[in-house]
Amino acid sequence: MSPGNGSFGHRLKTLREAMDLSLRDLADRSAVSAPMLSQVERGETSPTLAVAERIAGGLELSLSQLLRLDETDGVSVVRAAERRRGGGRAHRYEVLTPPLPGLRAEVSLHSLASGASTAGPDDPPMHEPGSRETAVVERGPLRFVCGGAAHDLDDGDAVTFDADLPHHFENPGDEEARFYAVVAAGLRRS
Repeated sequence: MSPGNGSFGHRLKTLREAMDLSLRDLADRSAVSAPMLSQVERGETSPTLAVAERIAGGLELSLSQLLRLDETDGVSVVRAAERRRGGGRAHRYEVLTPPLPGLRAEVSLHSLASGASTAGPDDPPMHEPGSRETAVVERGPLRFVCGGAAHDLDDGDAVTFDADLPHHFENPGDEEARFYAVVAAGLRRS
């Protein structure tokens, strides 16, 4: 990192603001003082590698991610055959986004057999606090249950909710239902 190079500082500020962190929040998470972080963001100083590593940890990134050493052209393609898959016979899902650390959103495609529901033993755990989810029904019908309230959805319908609350999807139809889910991690503001 060369002194006077404002691109690192700009990237740091962009990442911090994208995570809705104040300078003080990042200082607490990284054990780097808020004044030092401010100087780095303004391009007035360059951190040592040890300090940059602590800043990366505070942003939930590796040092190479923070410095963009692991990126090529900024484009990640996930081929259909390379998707991460999970679930069981009644509920299957495929993660469409790449497994990049620090990625704050995940897109997945879910298939539910007739009479099946999510939140089974083979399903992923509840989402982290502050997560928001939007689900779009590709092929319904689909029933969304959250907080004891059921919402019936059909082809093309979408629902957005706090994903850290207990919830599940049910397929009340006679054929397989499919929906896309987009989970944005920890972005909900109180």
